[in-house]
Amino acid sequence: MVAAVVERHAPDLRVRSEVRAQLRRLIFLVVGLDMLTISLAIVAALQLKFGFAQWPPQSIDWFTGIAVIDFGWLLPCWAASLALTDAYSRRQFARGADEFKALLKGSATAAAVVAMLAYLVNYDMSRGFFALAFGLGTGALLLERYAVRQHVARRRSRNALMHRVVAVGDDRSVIELHQALTRQPTLGYQLIGICSSTSTDAGGDVPLLGGPDDAVRVCREVGADTLLVTSGSATSSVDLRRIGWELEGDDIDLIVVPSLIDIAGPRIHMRPVAGLPFLHVEPPQVARAMKWGKAIFDRLGSLILLVALSPLFALVALAIKAESGGPVFFRHRRIGVQGQSFGVWKFRSMVMDAAAGHQELVSTGANGALLFKLKADPRVTRVGAFIRRYSLDELPQLLNVLRGDMSLVGPRPQVADEVAMYNDSAHRRLLVRPGMTGLWQVSGRSDLSVEESVRLDLYYVDNWSMIGDLVILARTLRAVLRHDGAY
Repeated sequence: MVAAVVERHAPDLRVRSEVRAQLRRLIFLVVGLDMLTISLAIVAALQLKFGFAQWPPQSIDWFTGIAVIDFGWLLPCWAASLALTDAYSRRQFARGADEFKALLKGSATAAAVVAMLAYLVNYDMSRGFFALAFGLGTGALLLERYAVRQHVARRRSRNALMHRVVAVGDDRSVIELHQALTRQPTLGYQLIGICSSTSTDAGGDVPLLGGPDDAVRVCREVGADTLLVTSGSATSSVDLRRIGWELEGDDIDLIVVPSLIDIAGPRIHMRPVAGLPFLHVEPPQVARAMKWGKAIFDRLGSLILLVALSPLFALVALAIKAESGGPVFFRHRRIGVQGQSFGVWKFRSMVMDAAAGHQELVSTGANGALLFKLKADPRVTRVGAFIRRYSLDELPQLLNVLRGDMSLVGPRPQVADEVAMYNDSAHRRLLVRPGMTGLWQVSGRSDLSVEESVRLDLYYVDNWSMIGDLVILARTLRAVLRHDGAY
């Protein structure tokens, strides 16, 4: 019976090789794009430093002294540094922060090598040209790779360029793995089968193709290019070594997935000890999220935004007054850090008596009372619908940030009735200041399920970093302009 299932899900083995070939072609294309980007950055640096009047070169001395020497060794050094720092590694191509870290590391290494060589051969390189070339080039490389990543993400959202994955593990581990990969299709992993000693599958949509001992054979027969071994597979270290031996010579990646859920990469450090891979996991970063650095950033940021957006405040206030009269602002009691109550300021987007009938509307909400929000709320005015669509109703919360009640980035502040429904895990959301925007807002906003919204907020609390806050703020602008899940 198992053989019949495998045969039914076994494509032409060219599927695996075609995916790898497409990725190799893409990486080869990226190498060319990187070289073109670096070349343009060097040319731009030459022009900015030495003037556009000298291009094209007017004399062989200028051409030899600058265009050949500077251009001719910067490009090879930079290209070699990127290659040596894994900037073209297939395993991190178009996924995760490691790709951008490799670009930064490669560029920094190239700058150090060029500076050292210039010193050793006593070459008088212009400092201005050096700074411009590496500054422009590094920034352009990051933008170019971001554009490539967006292209790859769009293709993967259409089920292209996907690694075919067979997972080994028990029901719970495989279901968690399947949910994680489904949430982020842009990572490029498609679970096509399970090898387990149990008789069930991952929610009914991924077939059981055999037992743990059949994993390598199944990968070959169904054209999988990745074998994932979960923590619940009951596979010993000896078995893993045997699997590695069996995979020798095959173009199949072996990945071991530890039982670490929603832990950011910077908190995980691996160190081999006596032949064993020790994973050191840093404790949650809650304390760091409450230190003075984030508070200063919030206060200064909110003050600058209040001044810059003051004309927009006036326009929204006039529109609200013109449509329905009454107060422009709405102040609602919410629960903040450590369960403290405070008043959240918003532009009024509903009719004057919106509080009436709230409980009746809660009972009709598809997502229940927790994170309650209706897609077609009858209490919302026309101006209110517009300012909600673009999140303009949230702007007065900059006053809350300036006062210290809220942060620019953090979990969504909720009312007391919602907080009363929290389980023990959800209460961790109250360990940091609530934010105007957060991880769940830039990941789908109100279209997300309650469980997914809470999971993202807990991930933010446990894995906080200032870089993460800056990334969320940048993604917020995109989410607001696309207004997905905004109502």
